Amino acid sequence: MDLAQSCAVVDGVLTIKKESGWTSHDVVAKVRHLLGGAKVGHAGTLDPAATGVLPLLIGRGTRIAEYLVEWDKEYRAVLRLGETTDTQDATGTVLVRRTTDFVTPEAIHEVVGRFCGSIEQVPPMYSAVKVRGVPLYKSARAGKTIARDARTIVIHTLEVEAIQERDVTLRVVSSKGTYVRTLCADIGEALGVGGHMLALERRRVGPLTIDQALTVDEVVTRHALGRLADEVLSLDRALDQLMIAVVDEQTADRVRHGAPVPAAKILRWEGTAEGKCRSHEPVRIHDTDGRLLAIGKCPETSGGALKVEKVLVDQDA
Repeated sequence: MDLAQSCAVVDGVLTIKKESGWTSHDVVAKVRHLLGGAKVGHAGTLDPAATGVLPLLIGRGTRIAEYLVEWDKEYRAVLRLGETTDTQDATGTVLVRRTTDFVTPEAIHEVVGRFCGSIEQVPPMYSAVKVRGVPLYKSARAGKTIARDARTIVIHTLEVEAIQERDVTLRVVSSKGTYVRTLCADIGEALGVGGHMLALERRRVGPLTIDQALTVDEVVTRHALGRLADEVLSLDRALDQLMIAVVDEQTADRVRHGAPVPAAKILRWEGTAEGKCRSHEPVRIHDTDGRLLAIGKCPETSGGALKVEKVLVDQDA
């Protein structure tokens, strides 16, 4: 079946292996055109020079973006010591050069270890973060430096994979909102020589790994062969970290129309040992056949109704 001709097939997540030079928007536009104008979005922007995993959301997949951005991410980054740039990466202008002759491998390992765990990070000027409604990168291009607040991020894993002269290869597993180029620049400053991110590859976004990702050319080929549907992760599988509330047929029909689910109408909970719904936590709503109907949000108080936030099936499905 042609992927572009079936809404049932195109609903889901396609894992792209973005190549250098493509913007995230370029990839979205290419796949949207390939699929005959189907809805296509992405979860987690990659800079043009960066490579690796870019999750594309297709069809109703665009409705679940806010839940996927919560996923952690894994990167392989190359930190070049001794050069500070205005963008904190290799696309910028070098502002300061310093010798790295005195920087030892032991010092690198020691300093890198300080950045593991919960840390404060100031977003870079060349970023899409908005201050008073204006993206920082627009202010940066106008030659302005804007005061911005530090944000708390979590570096789950930070390992030195290789040291080759002044280039340090890092493995980073981090929470959402982490700027790896800022991490590189901060490590360079902590070593007293400055630094910038020379290269970046995103290896994983949540459960989506680079090993299962397709380049844009591979997407084109599989689409031509009618096999692209096999590569699309279903909405249910993409959301498998959310627990499930199972409802009966009558309640399922109401869910399709966006009606809340009274606690008494939930037949059972799946995916959690406690069977508890924590306040404001998103959950999947399934019918008794195991079909994903919607995403709901747990009530503030125990015994309250489950609010339907996103209906993911047709009303007459």
